[in-house]
Amino acid sequence: MDVAYWIVAGLLALLYLYGGGIKVVQTREQLQPMMGWVDRTPMPAVRTIGVLEGLGAIGLILPPLTSIAPWLALAAAIGFVLLQIGATTVHLSRGDRQIGLNIALILAAAATIWLATTWL
Repeated sequence: MDVAYWIVAGLLALLYLYGGGIKVVQTREQLQPMMGWVDRTPMPAVRTIGVLEGLGAIGLILPPLTSIAPWLALAAAIGFVLLQIGATTVHLSRGDRQIGLNIALILAAAATIWLATTWL
């Protein structure tokens, strides 16, 4: 179970660190080709989502690694499921039917939730 957690959580953390990082540092024009939803979203909200993604990624890795408050990994994984449910809703409301990545991320975060319960 530990190996499975580290594989899934590590991949999720890398993905969210990258995605969150670009939301924090790039302009609306740079983000637009990759993320069409930023055109109608205030940039402070986009930046906040990026920061939360980065913090969540750290939350998946650091608490179990240090054995300090490992329940935070579970909270981060739950947060990512909720984030992706919201992202899927935004995509569908815009008429964008390309939600395969969102569904995959929901499933990966749900698997991480299940795997993280080994520390509780």
